[in-house]
Amino acid sequence: MGFEHIANLNAYDHILFLVVLCAVYKMNQWRNILILITAFTIGHSITLFLVSLDYFTISSPVIKLLIPITILITSLQNVINSKQLKNFSRMGRNYFMALFFGFIHGMDFSNYFKALIMSPEEIFIPLLGFNIGIELGQLLIVLFIVLIGIIFLNILKVKHSKWNFFISGAAFGISLISILELTFNK
Repeated sequence: MGFEHIANLNAYDHILFLVVLCAVYKMNQWRNILILITAFTIGHSITLFLVSLDYFTISSPVIKLLIPITILITSLQNVINSKQLKNFSRMGRNYFMALFFGFIHGMDFSNYFKALIMSPEEIFIPLLGFNIGIELGQLLIVLFIVLIGIIFLNILKVKHSKWNFFISGAAFGISLISILELTFNK
């Protein structure tokens, strides 16, 4: 179910976050991509677990608004700081951002997951399976993103700065539209 959830186009906001998270990196920086995806995974796995066990809850409308905000901030970060890619502090900042934003995205996954389970006492195995499905889906999405990047950057010879600006700008625009719709179409 987790794989189906992340692969569903209704989860485009999670897919868009992964796209914009990866856009700033070149293929030879695959370790950085893997580290960031792992941070994102750790963040949303922790939140998925805690919210599913009712340790805390945040209302769905708030989460639905926070998710496009994470995309907007990541997009801005990509464009503003794109010249500092080799700087370790940049990677540390991105790691923290991916981890923290993973917490937020995990809240949305947890609301979906909680609607599926019947008994909180028997949550561990379904939670593990759901989370593994989400991770497999994310890995496939990231692989697809990297392959598209290879086509544009290596075969079509698009400059990385233009690729990053285009992807981050598109993600910024989509997230801004989502924020405005969620804010003004109540």
